[in-house]
Amino acid sequence: MHLPHQRGPLHHLPATPEAYDAVLADVTEQALARLTPEGNLEHPHCVDDIGDTSLGVTSLLALAHRRTKDPRLPEAVLRSLRFHLRERVYTQDNPGYPNLKVHNSGFPYARYVLQPGAHPIGDWPSTVWALLQLVNVLDTTDDLIDDELRAELVELGRGYWRWLTEATFFNPQEAGNQAIGCVVGGLMLAGHLPSTEAEAVRTRALRLYSDEIRAHRVPDRGALLPPEHGGAYDNNYGPISLSFLAQAHRVSGEDVFAEDGDALARYIDARLTTGGFDIGGPRYSEQHSGFESVLGLRYFGRRIGADIGRYRGDTRWGRHAVKADGGLDGHFAFMLVWQIQDTTPWHRTPSTTPSRHQLRAGGVSVAFDTRLTPSLIEAANTYCLPAAVNRQHGFGPVVDGFLLCRPMGEVRVREVLAEGLTAKLVTKPVVGRDHVLRHVRSLYVTDGTSLWMTVAVEKLPGAPYLLAGLPYAEDDGDRVRRTATAQVTAAGELRLTHPESNRPDHFDARTETTQEQAAFALAADPRGYGNPDEGWRHLVASTALEAGPAPGAPADLHVFAVRYGGVGPFAPEFEQTRDGLMVRTESFTATIGGPAGDATGEPSLTLRA
Repeated sequence: MHLPHQRGPLHHLPATPEAYDAVLADVTEQALARLTPEGNLEHPHCVDDIGDTSLGVTSLLALAHRRTKDPRLPEAVLRSLRFHLRERVYTQDNPGYPNLKVHNSGFPYARYVLQPGAHPIGDWPSTVWALLQLVNVLDTTDDLIDDELRAELVELGRGYWRWLTEATFFNPQEAGNQAIGCVVGGLMLAGHLPSTEAEAVRTRALRLYSDEIRAHRVPDRGALLPPEHGGAYDNNYGPISLSFLAQAHRVSGEDVFAEDGDALARYIDARLTTGGFDIGGPRYSEQHSGFESVLGLRYFGRRIGADIGRYRGDTRWGRHAVKADGGLDGHFAFMLVWQIQDTTPWHRTPSTTPSRHQLRAGGVSVAFDTRLTPSLIEAANTYCLPAAVNRQHGFGPVVDGFLLCRPMGEVRVREVLAEGLTAKLVTKPVVGRDHVLRHVRSLYVTDGTSLWMTVAVEKLPGAPYLLAGLPYAEDDGDRVRRTATAQVTAAGELRLTHPESNRPDHFDARTETTQEQAAFALAADPRGYGNPDEGWRHLVASTALEAGPAPGAPADLHVFAVRYGGVGPFAPEFEQTRDGLMVRTESFTATIGGPAGDATGEPSLTLRA
């Protein structure tokens, strides 16, 4: 089976003016065919996330008219604007909305669901989206609306902003993308206000970003990130936050948005595989965004010189939101407007700057988590996740059911480039159940086609093995499909094991259950509201590659050696030398320094082809 949302790299989508004109032409024909006598442009099957959708299509028609002067569009724009003002602006409190600070304020807002009291929790982001659609309309309708209508629209924007920042708690869902979007709305609205008022709104927007968003950033993998639904990064919303940071910088020119966007972009570059596959998040684990991510990935990919557009988005939403029948939905249309207006070209070549949390060359990549344990390994077009044993997740030696990958002290990293090879040595102090401190030295070497992983640790008791990954997915053209196997060779005995239980906390890669489905099944709250990352941490056991000790290791060490990808014999040799452990394979010779490292404790590594 194919994963439903992980599709083609977003930088494969054409970004020329001609390509965008074709998108707008399609939008125009769909919209004109749909426009009701009342002026409604909503998709007929739209129920939720609806409060901004007709206005979103209006903004696309206004942009299309600016570019083409299509004579059919002025009437459609005016009629749909009047529909929104008449039918989609609410000023009476929504029954049951829990986040008001001021009751009966009379400020306008947009509803997530039109029926009173039906799922009102989404009204805050819906009002952010409506504000952003509105300011785009104001930006693109100079020759379409008269002064009276313009004044009415500006007044509506004032009201949206006051409802978001005065009548309600700011960012009540703790969603970074929504909060940064609100800041963008204020910055753009300021451009349509008298100077004194504009400066007050702009100042308020910047203060909200500083005090309510930036001050609450969450650390992950050495970066500080805008919090997303209680977590650090989400594969759907994280790149959307990057797009909002790009627009904030485009509109305001403030360095803080560029700095924070650069940091988030470098983080994305480090966690993404070469093939653009990724997984995990506090709201959605595999439900990737599409057009909503393009602006940020393109804008900041160019700034940091990295091909973060390799991110596999859901290309069914590659240009704009659609419903199940493929028909246009105006939700989030402001992102399409912005990416059409922004002419930054894609940067499609990899960054040459080494990253502590990534090893990448050719078609091979390893993304490392905060503890410098692999979070995702890619080789031979196959993706391996951390496996689980006895509720412990990761890659590393297992002794008596205990996984040695959690550091008990500082993690040291050494990186080497040599003769077409890229290597990273990670040294961790770890403590087992026996309370003995040991040093796990993990060497990762790639030639761009294969990945060699060699793990050395002081002699372990019992019958240890290396937990070497959970085969999960593989490339299939522009799609990603499930798998339960991987092209892996080990120096010792290699086993592919599967859980014997069919309980939800035992994940068998041979089934059609996705990681996200399994994670939500284990989460404390319902799908879409629970934390799949937290749920997945409750996993007890999974399909796993298990590699036995390699023969020929020095007597005082256990050494495990695995090759991901590649063909032919794999029989590494090991020798304890004065400089450390020498590892000799069919493609390279490496010498790993001892656990004590050099005079400063840093690990030493030499490498030659």
